[in-house]
Amino acid sequence: MNFIATNIKHLRSLKKLSQEALASALNVPRSRIGSYEENRSAPSIEMLLDFSDYFKLPVDILLRNDLRKANDASFIELGNQRVLFPIVVDDANENLIEIVPIKASAGYLNGYDDPEYIEQLQNIKLPFLPTGKHRAFPIKGDSMLPMKDGAFVIGKFIEDLNEVSNGKTYVLLTLNDGMVYKRVYNQIEKNGTLKLVSDNTAYEAYEVPINEVIELWEFTCSINTQEYSEEELKISSIITMFNQLGVELKLLEKHLK
Repeated sequence: MNFIATNIKHLRSLKKLSQEALASALNVPRSRIGSYEENRSAPSIEMLLDFSDYFKLPVDILLRNDLRKANDASFIELGNQRVLFPIVVDDANENLIEIVPIKASAGYLNGYDDPEYIEQLQNIKLPFLPTGKHRAFPIKGDSMLPMKDGAFVIGKFIEDLNEVSNGKTYVLLTLNDGMVYKRVYNQIEKNGTLKLVSDNTAYEAYEVPINEVIELWEFTCSINTQEYSEEELKISSIITMFNQLGVELKLLEKHLK
């Protein structure tokens, strides 16, 4: 569906511009803006490009997404353009944490910038989280032990990839690998990549070009959906697990003996 008529009006309202002011900025008659907003005529390709440059939004977002569901904080800056970033709020206009369920994680790559997809996700509110936009992602496999398969990592959205802190863990949405949770090292200045390392040494580290990273979420907290067994909670089992991960715990082991 083409949302260009409603989007032009909404974006103009966000900027607190009259039709005349927007028309003046784009060097067109005011009546043309009114015609677009009332859906009496459709903008030409050249005009769509002008709207894209002025509002700093890709043309496909102007055409395909109903931007009335998003406020100005729902956009992130990427280069000289802003990309739609859906945000769900409660009745008090406070951000909620959307939960990406395991069954929907495969579709997140296609729906991460779709307000309708995000609206369908369940959400929670955790008052102790720091400021910023957060989202909960499911963890699969054993590459990041002791994080269990089926646990959820709640991450804070990081807009600038250069803000990556070496050695911290992040959820990444990438073009080729989909959603992954890894320990990240910033190699942007060196070779334009992020190095992704698993805590489980059975998995090899690898590098991802920054132009393949779609989203980056810094670990804030985790929610475990499974109970740890009595055996898993024994000190000896914990030491064994960490040793298998390549973690040196000789001093701790000696102390416990």
